[in-house]
Parts: sequence; structure tokens; C-alpha cells
Amino acid sequence: MTGANSKDLIGLNRDCPDYRKRNTGNIIKKGFNAKGNQMFKCKTCGVRFPETKGTVFYNRHLKEDQIIMICKLLVEKNGIRAIERIMGIHRDTISDVIEDLARHAMDVTDFLIRNVGLTEIQVDELWSFVKKTKEP
Repeated sequence: MTGANSKDLIGLNRDCPDYRKRNTGNIIKKGFNAKGNQMFKCKTCGVRFPETKGTVFYNRHLKEDQIIMICKLLVEKNGIRAIERIMGIHRDTISDVIEDLARHAMDVTDFLIRNVGLTEIQVDELWSFVKKTKEP
């Protein structure tokens, strides 16, 4: 997946005292799961989680490159049924991925407004720039 570093991760267990805290030193590497993803453990609450936790890749039967391809096809203005035909993946699965992408985009937007101090107009400009700046 991403090759996540334990120092960059935050705890996502809502019951943990270190929930969403950064650089506390409580996240350590703890083996791999059956899919080959790096597992981590919170030393505070003892919960183990994969590197994909909190991402659009978490708990999916699709491969990472399939999810990325769905994103690319969406950016190219393909509809859900077109993506279904192109990739051979059921439209309900594609819809679930799109819902997760939208939820993550909303989380990023909220973070930028609340924590970074950007205005809604600035965030809108940022998303417009991201949309215009496509990877070659």
C-alpha cells in the first residue's frame, strides 16, 4: 500500500485517550495482515489496525490500482455504468468507492477550514486547482 511510517500515523480508536493525537510515540509496527498490509498497534489502548485504516482502501476487496483507476475514470467524466463496463466491477461496488471518496474529500475540506484556517472560497479554489492539475 503506502508504506506508512508509524510516526506519521494517528490512532483512530475513538475510545483511546490518544485518539487522533499526533507524534505521541504510541503507534508501533506489529507485523502484517493476510493481505500483506503493514499492521500497527497503539501502545495506549492495545488496538491493532492496518495501514489502510481511515483510507478509501480500508476493508475493500478491490486492489489499490482498481480503486485508483475508478478515480481516474471519474475524473474523465465517465459515469458509474461506464466504469462498470470498462472495469468489470459491479456498479454498487463502484458507488461505495465513490461514497467513500466523497466522505474523505469532505473530511479534508472540513480540516482545511477548521484547522488550517482557510475560507470556503479558498478551499474551493484549491479543489479547482487540483482538478485542473492532472497527472500526466
